[in-house]
Amino acid sequence: MSSWDFWVEEALSKLESLKLLRSLRPIITNQNHELQSNEESLQTFHNLNSWDRSSVEIQISEPTFQNWIQILPSSGDEIISIRDNGDSIIGGGGAQPQRLRKLVLFSGNDYLGLSSHPTVRKAAAEAVLKYGMGPRGSALICVYTSHHRLLESCLADLKKKEDCLLCPTGFAANMALMVALGSVGSLLPDGKKPLKNEKVVIFSDALNHASIIDGIRLADRQQVQIYVYKHCDMVHLNTLLSSCTLQKKVVVSDGLFSMDGDFAPIKELAELRKKHGFLLVIDDAHGTLVCGKNGGGVAEEFNCESDVDICVGTLSKAAGCQGGFIACSKKWKQLLQSRGRSFIFSTALPVPIAAAAHAAIVVGKKEKWRRKAIWRRVQDFQALTKIPITSPIISLVVGSEENALIASKHILESGFHVTAIRPPTVPANSCRLRVTLSAAHTIDDLLKLTTALSLCIKFKDIGVVTNFYKADGYYAKL
Repeated sequence: MSSWDFWVEEALSKLESLKLLRSLRPIITNQNHELQSNEESLQTFHNLNSWDRSSVEIQISEPTFQNWIQILPSSGDEIISIRDNGDSIIGGGGAQPQRLRKLVLFSGNDYLGLSSHPTVRKAAAEAVLKYGMGPRGSALICVYTSHHRLLESCLADLKKKEDCLLCPTGFAANMALMVALGSVGSLLPDGKKPLKNEKVVIFSDALNHASIIDGIRLADRQQVQIYVYKHCDMVHLNTLLSSCTLQKKVVVSDGLFSMDGDFAPIKELAELRKKHGFLLVIDDAHGTLVCGKNGGGVAEEFNCESDVDICVGTLSKAAGCQGGFIACSKKWKQLLQSRGRSFIFSTALPVPIAAAAHAAIVVGKKEKWRRKAIWRRVQDFQALTKIPITSPIISLVVGSEENALIASKHILESGFHVTAIRPPTVPANSCRLRVTLSAAHTIDDLLKLTTALSLCIKFKDIGVVTNFYKADGYYAKL
């Protein structure tokens, strides 16, 4: 038994003695054998089809387009209705038809195009017709159904973990985990406040997602010590770990960083874990279903699944649905469902969303060609621009806000939805265009996009964006 297993058991024992241990009791919305056999009957396909385009093609109204071009604020309250002939009416009533602008989306997170997959749509439709939205309430009260349990089992299998806990969003999943981690230090058998050497200490990458940062801020109130290490800098992390005398160490990192598109050095993290015995937490929001032969994520891609203790993810990106999850051991799940406040006090996912997400995970695992397609698009973009990108998230840093807005305007006029990322999302003078690729994009899409980009960006001046921030920088301040 590892030290962390012992500490979690100790915390669970304390919760049980206080009668604070909470259980999940699934409500049966269907016969279990029917749900389980459903996985084999889910329809899959072997290449792109017409419906996949709806995941990367959007329309905006002409007034919205003009506001965007002129960098004017918009309340977003235009009422748009569509006539049978395809004309759009802005404002309703006797308003005159307005033109709709068609754009190819290069800024979304639907990496595999599963949001429009017929099997995913059918699963949601059948569930909503049969159950409506399902019972409403928190999972611990009345909204943990057999559909939710089936999705958890499917995700646990995908991540090669013993169990899994569903959360309403990926943000809520990280918040629940960080708060639960903090409780390990405060749930002592004797009921006393933790001594300094009994505190939990969290080491966080400087570029971790906001949900991790906010979760750590809440956990800090529960006697947690915090260190921020320079982005992907294993020498710095090793120095911090070596100088820390506390035992309950946790290292948390994004697997694939959402803004810069670079990977965590997960093999090096695994080696440091063996050396220092810390709990390794990976937020694999952008790697799940995208990386690895079976879509298991960044850990599967780098053959480090057994080295990751807890994996956080989301169903709103490559799965094309909604919700978050924490793949972990059964003991950790017990602690999370008893101490993770953003899980405990939130309404659970509606049954149709759980059904759709389960279908998306199954389809995403089986249709391996989608992963091959998105990585082929990564190679195509690199070949066309000579920019040494490493993932479907491409960060084109252009410097000032003015440069970013001018470039974004040009790309919009060229028919592509690519937004300028500006402060406070990124620090001053590191404004960028953030391009994301999808399996639903075609080579023709990329040819047209890169042609448009070449007219406002000098590709030779764009390099791989890594280690941009320092540990005492904008995002490091927890």
